Amino acid sequence: MRGIERAPVGPRGAASSASVDLYWLPLGAGGHFVRLNGRIYESILAWRERRRRLDLYHSALEVRVPEGRYVIEMAWPIPDADGAARGVVAQGPVGDRRIARWRPLRYEVRRWRGGVIPDLAEAVASPQRLSEDVDQARRVLDLAGSVPTLVWGRDELRTGEMWNSNSVISWLLARSGLPVDAIHPPVGGRAPGWDVGVVAAELRPPRSSSPAGPSTRSRRSARRRPRG
Repeated sequence: MRGIERAPVGPRGAASSASVDLYWLPLGAGGHFVRLNGRIYESILAWRERRRRLDLYHSALEVRVPEGRYVIEMAWPIPDADGAARGVVAQGPVGDRRIARWRPLRYEVRRWRGGVIPDLAEAVASPQRLSEDVDQARRVLDLAGSVPTLVWGRDELRTGEMWNSNSVISWLLARSGLPVDAIHPPVGGRAPGWDVGVVAAELRPPRSSSPAGPSTRSRRSARRRPRG
């Protein structure tokens, strides 16, 4: 299967009436502390796996349908209690379920109409156009409210990788029938947690779609390989 192409630009920059675009953002873009910790983590893991160190990426989606444009992304920490203003459709625990009653220890999944992707200017090899089919775009939006809320930073499915923002995006794309095996981060990089989402999509039936939505095989083990 051929790789995913960069999003095309139509005549005079016109956008398609429906599209699903994937963005790759360097881990910790705009924040030196997160970026430094990510580099330390990747250096240790690369040493253990006897491979070269790779750049780490976080993913987000921009979905367009005739009714509007939406941003889908996992975000942490949660900035305030007004989740409706950011299109929040789900929240999950960070680190441990037992302490998730405190907002700083929960993440949120956003399906944000007219929303923004922080640090979009730092995106690499993006956007990648995944689909221009309106039904498929609507399905991605509908499923956003059904994402499993596994513990961020934990390997609850025992795949060898932890659940994180990339897991949410890959789960959505796999459940929507988009070609996740043809999607790769920028050259020289990897997306930790991506394969966990694919495995979860094969294991777990989605929850009922959120009423606030804009429209109405056997288990395989995660592949322990850099996605690059």
